[in-house]
Amino acid sequence: MTANQTVLVTGGSAGIGAAIVGTFLKRGLTVVSLDRQPPTTPHERLIPYQVDLLDAAATAFVAGSIVRDHAIGYLVHNAGVIRPNPVGDTPYSDLLDLTQLHLGSALMLLQAVLPSMRHNQFGRVVLISSRAALGAGTRTAYSATKAGLIGMGRTWALELAAEGITVNMVAPGPIRATEMFHDIIPAGSAREQALAQAIPVKRLGEASDVANAVGFFASPEASFITGQTLYVCGGASVGTLTI
Repeated sequence: MTANQTVLVTGGSAGIGAAIVGTFLKRGLTVVSLDRQPPTTPHERLIPYQVDLLDAAATAFVAGSIVRDHAIGYLVHNAGVIRPNPVGDTPYSDLLDLTQLHLGSALMLLQAVLPSMRHNQFGRVVLISSRAALGAGTRTAYSATKAGLIGMGRTWALELAAEGITVNMVAPGPIRATEMFHDIIPAGSAREQALAQAIPVKRLGEASDVANAVGFFASPEASFITGQTLYVCGGASVGTLTI
């Protein structure tokens, strides 16, 4: 496998992840996708692995399998779960699970691909955080771990910059037509319409909006950018937003 030409994307089978996969496939890169579900659209350069990233042992096993067969030049950690609950009703297990999914699996995957990136003196890491990292009602575990991604990513950026590896974060706001969004906001509902009007640009985001931001951070034009967080949220991060 040609060095630097393979992308590892988590949660790549649907929604934002599928849009990110499509962006890299259009660039002619090979994409390895990790997801609990198989991809809905096969492609000759798309290599799917089915794994539940909530399972640390399974994540470690699949990470070892991937790096034995592929030289990963790009890592995009997109997989996520919300699990909304008021603070008084938030199970401690939710915090543990989302820590593994959002933070633990990111660390395990980076550690697996890091030797190849260091050998090639090239790497692009993009972590998908969330506007909720700034705080959002009923998001104790989600906000905490998505904020943790930003702190962790900035630390990685400092440590790895001299080795040709950049690390940046994309923090989406409400993105329509995704399972995570519509698990909370029914499609076509009055609540969805009200939320769109509460966003400064007066619309919900599209998966392609996030994929475009990821594509930029992975592009040669972004080689002088590291440790940064780009809020793709229609201006929702500027003020308050109730979801």
